[in-house]
Amino acid sequence: MGSLQLKTIRKAFGSHEVLKGIDLDVKDGEFVIFVGPSGCGKSTLLRTIAGLEDATSGSVQIDGVEVGHVAPAKRGIAMVFQSYALYPHLTVKDNMGLGLKQAGVPKAEIEEKVAKAAGMLSLEPYLARRPAELSGGQRQRVAIGRAIVREPKLFLFDEPLSNLDAALRVNTRLEIARLHRSLKATMIYVTHDQVEAMTLADKIVVLNAGRIEQVGSPMELYNRPANLFVAGFIGSPQMNFIEAAKLGDGEAKTIGIRPEHIGLSRESGDWKGKVIHVEHLGADTIIYIESETVGLLTVRLFGEHRYATDDIVHATPVIGSMHRFDADGRVIKSGQ
Repeated sequence: MGSLQLKTIRKAFGSHEVLKGIDLDVKDGEFVIFVGPSGCGKSTLLRTIAGLEDATSGSVQIDGVEVGHVAPAKRGIAMVFQSYALYPHLTVKDNMGLGLKQAGVPKAEIEEKVAKAAGMLSLEPYLARRPAELSGGQRQRVAIGRAIVREPKLFLFDEPLSNLDAALRVNTRLEIARLHRSLKATMIYVTHDQVEAMTLADKIVVLNAGRIEQVGSPMELYNRPANLFVAGFIGSPQMNFIEAAKLGDGEAKTIGIRPEHIGLSRESGDWKGKVIHVEHLGADTIIYIESETVGLLTVRLFGEHRYATDDIVHATPVIGSMHRFDADGRVIKSGQ
């Protein structure tokens, strides 16, 4: 079991309140990712769950048991940090088994658990090596293996892929996803990278300035953002925002439309404009348009398209795909 309940968690450093009343339920076996901009409180929240920071007020419960005054080592959690935190003088095998050795686990049991974790992470050929003889991706897998052998109730990941290059991030992301399916363990993961969040999470928690803006599955957040912040944070390229007054909408303050929900034509359409930049990405073409009517637009077309800077084009939004927000930035639901 590995459920987690956070109830009105607040954390202040002096007069500066970093977490401003966090309520969250994580079910056993869920993969939950905290995302948000730098300084939003996501790493502080993870460290509070781990016991590395004490909450100023509120309750942290693991499997229904209050752990606010329980030492980190006694909480049944294992944490994987951004830095690998491996002992350079120890082999991969000894790094992975050190925590168990310190806990007095019998040698035969340590050998068995390390071998199993090494098999999961394709680390068998490297067990006799030291960290300096490994690539960054291999070192991160060792750090993950060290967490696996402890068989924790909760796995906590603090931006574990941020030190890796793009190719290694993709490969390690796939390994973490496969690991979650294999272990059926509860995982809580912090990242600033929305692609990681969208591809790994069962549930995403969007944080901003110490508060939760929205909780939901990746597609719920993408298709039904609760407010302007979530709409702008989730999705790449970012959602287009247009002043509702420019479209004659007297109820909404802002209209949002995702780049892939805008069609483009050289002949006719709703919004005439001039192409100011084109990004040819192979699978996609991203086109930036300065429109006479609605201002700057980003359009995402699938495949390769031959538009060029200074071309005159006409953009048309897909009917039913526009999001409407009120003056407070909250979404206006259909029928309101």
